[in-house]
Amino acid sequence: MEIAEVKSEKDLDDFIKLPFRIYSSNRFYVPPLIREMRKQFSPSNPFFKHAEVKLFLARKNGVCTGRIVSILNRRHIEFHKEKAGFFGFFECTEDPDVSKLLLNRVAEELKNQGMETLRGPMNFSTNEECGFLIEGFNEPPMLMTPYNPPYYNDLMTDYGMKKSKDLFAYIYNIEDKLPEKILKVASIAEKRKIKVRAVNKKNFISELEAFKEVYNSAWEKNWGFIPLTDEELDFLGQRLKEIAVPELTLIAEAEGKPVGFMGLIPDFNYVLKHMNGRVNPVTILKAVYYSRKIKDLRMLLLGVKKDYRLKGVDALLFREGFKGVKKGGYRRVEFSWILEDNLPVQRLVEMIGGKLYKKYRIYEKAL
Repeated sequence: MEIAEVKSEKDLDDFIKLPFRIYSSNRFYVPPLIREMRKQFSPSNPFFKHAEVKLFLARKNGVCTGRIVSILNRRHIEFHKEKAGFFGFFECTEDPDVSKLLLNRVAEELKNQGMETLRGPMNFSTNEECGFLIEGFNEPPMLMTPYNPPYYNDLMTDYGMKKSKDLFAYIYNIEDKLPEKILKVASIAEKRKIKVRAVNKKNFISELEAFKEVYNSAWEKNWGFIPLTDEELDFLGQRLKEIAVPELTLIAEAEGKPVGFMGLIPDFNYVLKHMNGRVNPVTILKAVYYSRKIKDLRMLLLGVKKDYRLKGVDALLFREGFKGVKKGGYRRVEFSWILEDNLPVQRLVEMIGGKLYKKYRIYEKAL
């Protein structure tokens, strides 16, 4: 058995395609597009401008059995004043020996770089996919959320990893109307001259500046938060632009300035499931066909600036977003992810009728 750093195009190809074999018999797994994964690991990803990233593959008798990424995020170290390094993109056969070797390799790498804590999984940070699924294995993942076999959590505990933080996902079966309490609170925000508008998709990237302003303000005190750079915002925007729906991507404004943001995105995983990671004439036709049949949404973004909290802004965003949800004929909304100790947001989602249905866990261990 050997653990080797990814150095060649062949190595990268093996790294990207390993999950296709691990999940070959799993009916819930949704493979990402191979070309998008290549882009994520290419120098064009602005994350690499402030991070040191190394990819590793485990091979047993020449056959790939696991993979992992070592991540030293300098912006995290600077922002949180802690010497924490991360692992991500973990995939492994049900073999504790392979898992241990992979984690040991990353731990050694990060310890040599002066880190004191190993934490993960992060793909690459809290701005993207993170955590292992620990509850809710009998539901497929929605767009940009992780899915993994239950045994991954056993591999972590066997290695001595402890819980760092749990993340929650709520599901809401769309009703004919929102609860009266939400509507009443929304009207209070209107009386305060707060307005909600849909983003202009023709200027989608520049509109994301409003999101960035709200995001970097609203999430500043959240666990694991790292402010988005302009380059990261552009990179994310290019990924979301094609699937964003204006009436589901809303900005709350007070006196013309952004104070809140909500982004509901169609669950494009329903389409990806039928593309099997490939982009070719056949899968493009499938994408066109299945994209018209998406019935689920994911609440990817919801934030209100600190000075405008408890003033009904979130309720107003919900009310206006609900109009777009009904217009699109969607049947469910997933609210994810929400920190386990973010009780105000959990209570708000429960007030609407959301039910906790998935949990994810981020692990850590002292180095």
